[in-house]
Amino acid sequence: MTAYALALASALLYGSGDFFGGLSTRRAPPLLVVALGQSAGLMVLLLIFLAVPSPLPPRADLAWGAVAGLCGGAGVGLLYRALALGTMSVVAPTTAVCAVVVPVLWGVAFGVHPGPHATAGIALAIVAIVLISQPPASDGPMTVARRSGLPAGLGTALASGVLIGGFFLALSRTASDAGLWPLVAARCTSAVCFVAAMAFRRQSWRVSRPTGLLIVTGGILDMLANALYLLAMRGGPLASVVTLSSLYPASTVVLARFVLGERIGAVQMTGVVAAFVAVVLIVSAQ
Repeated sequence: MTAYALALASALLYGSGDFFGGLSTRRAPPLLVVALGQSAGLMVLLLIFLAVPSPLPPRADLAWGAVAGLCGGAGVGLLYRALALGTMSVVAPTTAVCAVVVPVLWGVAFGVHPGPHATAGIALAIVAIVLISQPPASDGPMTVARRSGLPAGLGTALASGVLIGGFFLALSRTASDAGLWPLVAARCTSAVCFVAAMAFRRQSWRVSRPTGLLIVTGGILDMLANALYLLAMRGGPLASVVTLSSLYPASTVVLARFVLGERIGAVQMTGVVAAFVAVVLIVSAQ
């Protein structure tokens, strides 16, 4: 029961962190948002690591953690950009579906064939993305992003989902007794890369206090979600924990609906619901 509670808490924090991150990129450059958020999350992770120490794992676990950091950092950056460009209640479920499909397809490529539930989930995910891609009938003049028939930010959300799927895939290659070390390697890698990118582009770190608070809050929530997810994985069945944790878009959608007043059409809402069902079908079959 504790593992299930941790998984639900991680889903809540993941979705809330995405909301704060997406809101931040509407007020500050995405590179600054990710760099500052990743750095803030790293500080929190180091504090958690001091409270829950573990022996140094083999180098392979650290290497996979670094790969996860590269994929996850880029994925989060694209996600924040997509959330800033498009409708949060559309972007978040799209990213979640892609993030789940990628590990399943990787398994199929290496001889791990999904069962009927996972197969149905993949098919439903494709249908969900098609439905989500339909612009609401009440839209005004089309933006550049929608002249191609796609809602703003959807392409970026798809790319983000693939990279986040790579993040989960890389972490799955680490040993179960590696503790939080792979996560430390992941966050160190992503934070260093984004800070270096800031220095290379000579981009200013200056940001208003309210926006800075949004960015730091999003980074901390994301990092806490990662830690809770790993702890839940250590104490509960894989399928159940992943299912609960993968429902994170729900909190993003709720926050976007009640804080920003976002509205989506009936067809898109059907796609959002289908996306949630697809996630549950796919991960519950693992």
